[in-house]
Amino acid sequence: MSRRIHDAHAAALEAVRLAPEPPLREATVSVVIPCFNYARYVEQAVHSALSQGGVAVEVIVVDDASTDDSLAVIRRLAAQDQRVRVLANEVNRGPVATFNRGLAAATGEYLVRLDADDLLTPGALQRAAAVLQNLPEVGLVYGHPLHFLHGRGPARTRATAWTVWQGHAWLAARCASGDNVITSPEVVMRRSILDEIGGQRELAHTHDMEHWLRIAAHADVAYLEGCDQAWHREHDGSLSTHAHEPMVFLREANAAFETLCDQLAGSDSLRLAARRGVALAALRYARRDVDRGRITETAEQLRALALELDAGILATREGGGFASAWRRASTWPHAAARISGFVPLVLRRRWSNARWRRWRRTGVYEPLRIVPVTPTATSSAVPAALPVSAWSAA
Repeated sequence: MSRRIHDAHAAALEAVRLAPEPPLREATVSVVIPCFNYARYVEQAVHSALSQGGVAVEVIVVDDASTDDSLAVIRRLAAQDQRVRVLANEVNRGPVATFNRGLAAATGEYLVRLDADDLLTPGALQRAAAVLQNLPEVGLVYGHPLHFLHGRGPARTRATAWTVWQGHAWLAARCASGDNVITSPEVVMRRSILDEIGGQRELAHTHDMEHWLRIAAHADVAYLEGCDQAWHREHDGSLSTHAHEPMVFLREANAAFETLCDQLAGSDSLRLAARRGVALAALRYARRDVDRGRITETAEQLRALALELDAGILATREGGGFASAWRRASTWPHAAARISGFVPLVLRRRWSNARWRRWRRTGVYEPLRIVPVTPTATSSAVPAALPVSAWSAA
């Protein structure tokens, strides 16, 4: 069963792996921090940006009409360090409009969106800037994020390699898998690309995901191997916590893909691949219950979502396996259905763990096929992403 999971997951994603190079000069980086009622966290976020070495940093904190002491904390930080700028919304405008306001005010050649409850690791901006300076075709750099609840663990601060994908290949893989590989604070973006594509779109939970996908439609994507680029705080009040429910995330992920494809000419194949990818993800989540012999309300909702996105999903190999498991859970005695689902459950868990280990190491879930490249041929070895008009021929 594990070998027959969605073909896109088994297909190797072509990439170039390069030895890290030093930065060419001191880069200018804008760190935009949207803040709403995070007075208890925002000072740590700001200091994590101000303490970055090897780059000239400007920190733009946009307060979204907080009702706690956030604005007072931010103004105090700005009074202490001239690199901190404060923008204050008179009314609450939400995370997208708040970030976009900060983006419009930013002056750096590179840009980071840092949530007010997250932190950058030491040296993160210089490591990412080195990639962007040495590889001008790259528009987005990300690395591994460390998730924490209370105390932060130590961060790895030395990149061992740069992995680089053609933007259209990375984007196609994300659509085919129907999922996201980036948390948020570990991303550094090239400002000139953002000037071309614009800011975030109004999506409830996947506005950042859609933004990264859109960048990949216009530029290459790179990953910093061997180091940790940010700390992501897990707590009950965070937006990401609210999006962890499978039905919420999957619908939002689909909305991100649909929004992206609406903006790309000739993107029909991407749209269909993304719908199938999200549909298959819905079936996998549903099988957590179905393979235990239970047809729960959640499983029924996930199955309905999969069929809504792709009416032919049950005719695929993985969909056929799901349909068989559904019949067993629906018609067999519970004990028999649960026993029959034990092996698929174990195999899928092993498959999922293997994907997670691969993501932690390489930044993607797919196996990589590394293309040989000589040290003097980095520019020609990673061609620029296809223009939007070329999607129909990709």
